Amino acid sequence: MTSNRERVLAAAVELLGTEGLRGLTHARVDDRAGLPKGSTSNYFRSRAALLDGVADWMMRQETPTIEATLKPSSPEDLVDELCRLYEFMTGPNVVTVKARMVLWVEAATNPQVRRALLRGRATMSAMLVPAVASLGVRDPLAVSDAIGMCAQGLFLQQFARDEPIDPRPLLEVIVRGALAPGTASGT
Repeated sequence: MTSNRERVLAAAVELLGTEGLRGLTHARVDDRAGLPKGSTSNYFRSRAALLDGVADWMMRQETPTIEATLKPSSPEDLVDELCRLYEFMTGPNVVTVKARMVLWVEAATNPQVRRALLRGRATMSAMLVPAVASLGVRDPLAVSDAIGMCAQGLFLQQFARDEPIDPRPLLEVIVRGALAPGTASGT
């Protein structure tokens, strides 16, 4: 059974991902979640607290899928896994990813949202860095960051254009570049 707090967070993500930041109010979250007026305020007294909760909730929801996906045995396997993850993020998880994009724009002027999103980025990095390191790259953190930034750019372009984008060519460039002679461990 889903708790009322979880219903609030899911409704807030849905509003952010479908209507943007302007669509997010405590009253609208209550309505979307099918809860009595004031329920959202019981859990999140301010808009800032709600945005912080949303950022953490999104990462908790996505972590199991990301962890299950990032187990590459070769560079080609990493690209395949990242492409599958991209398909998930732009398919069944698209509303959450759009909500995150809204929060990234808000983070440019809101330090609390920025901190919340950076916690999520650290969680993602903690999953991606070992996967990349297992392939023998010298600087797995830099490669992880490059993959994350590339994915964010791909999401932004796909959503802004409202047309699918094939992530494979860009991901192959990043992975090949990370494993080029002189960049792998021990070379």
